[in-house]
Amino acid sequence: MSFAARPLLWRLSVTPLVILVFSVAWLQNPAAVPVSFLDDHAGAPTLKLSPRSPFVNSFASSDVDEYVHSAALTPLSDDSLLTVWFAGSREGAGDVQIRGAHFDVSAETWHDEFVLATRESTQVGLNRYIRKLGNPVVAMAPDQRLWLFYVSVSIGGWGGSAINAMVSEDLGATWSAPRRLVTSPFFNISTLVRSAPVFHQDGSIGLPVYHEFLGKFAEYLYLSADGEVLDKYRISRGNHSLQPTIVPTGRDSAIAMLRYAGTEHHRVLASRTEDAGRTWSAPVPLEPFNPNSSLSAALTHRNTLLVALNNLRDGRFRLSLYETDLEMENWEFLIDLDASPDPDGDPLPESSFTPALRRQFIASSGADRDDLLGGFMAEVDERMCRRDGCEFEYEYPYLVHTRDGIFHLVYSWNNSFIKHVSFTEDWLESRR
Repeated sequence: MSFAARPLLWRLSVTPLVILVFSVAWLQNPAAVPVSFLDDHAGAPTLKLSPRSPFVNSFASSDVDEYVHSAALTPLSDDSLLTVWFAGSREGAGDVQIRGAHFDVSAETWHDEFVLATRESTQVGLNRYIRKLGNPVVAMAPDQRLWLFYVSVSIGGWGGSAINAMVSEDLGATWSAPRRLVTSPFFNISTLVRSAPVFHQDGSIGLPVYHEFLGKFAEYLYLSADGEVLDKYRISRGNHSLQPTIVPTGRDSAIAMLRYAGTEHHRVLASRTEDAGRTWSAPVPLEPFNPNSSLSAALTHRNTLLVALNNLRDGRFRLSLYETDLEMENWEFLIDLDASPDPDGDPLPESSFTPALRRQFIASSGADRDDLLGGFMAEVDERMCRRDGCEFEYEYPYLVHTRDGIFHLVYSWNNSFIKHVSFTEDWLESRR
């Protein structure tokens, strides 16, 4: 009998004795002590840039038929960027794939997208039933190995998630088989990833993770340079925070900004560590609103934080860029990266929505994606319109600051494309 044909209960059954033994082994594992964070940009590749505009945008993805979401980005040492995301008929569908695309920095061109992982390839690699995939994260380690982390679920919803890791020794040309990280003694479920990893001076990896089963809270998963789980440290508790984005600000200090999923503050939350991720302060609400939506942050050349987020009470119809000091007390608006023509984000009738969407597509696509317009517009009704009208949505930003002084940002554009925005430090200076 093939693996795929074996009964589901056989694949998922675990005896109480096995659970007990596993839990005791987990609890007896000695706690790891993280070393200091890696210096900013240490070991990062230096990209060779051609003359460029200070602010440019284009679509990274090229398939008009799929729902796309949750992009991540990393620079590579071959003068390219790699972005990854998930795509399928809808979020949580069995046909969802982890896809990627390369950006030629010198030519400022995105190449065609490709498939990195599928439900079937993950199932074979892990030798277990896989129901769905989601949320990939990619990062180039100081030792020049490329890491891909992504979520899979065997049964239930996202609360039943586990994290898988793949590694490449040749900048993504070939990959190892997926390996399931053991992050919990309780069936090893309910751990998800969304935000960029950070690295420590010995090459160990700090992976921001979160949980959605029996609570919504954030943790710092501490991995060896080879991707083995060493320990994990709680960032938040309770049922109100998700998807931490972590920015080191010193040798042992870092800030975590969290998506708010509770019912009280409706604002971005922030926590701090002063011991390289081992302990974190209780999260506190900040000035910007957060409509239960992901955000991303990066350290700037002037030792401030650049933050991309939906600063809205409700909805995700506007994605904005802000700058704040390291105390996160003074917030300066820089630019709306994308926004609905309606200032309140109300649904638009199709008669006004269609020309507005067409204009936004043309402004965002870049010359090498203009030929996708016809196919994309044919998909609009099903993906973006309901009985009460059509809505714009820009969400899940992922921001990096590369060693050459360029900021790169990818995000979900109307659940239809992954959009890439890049700008220089000089452009940022001009916004002051």
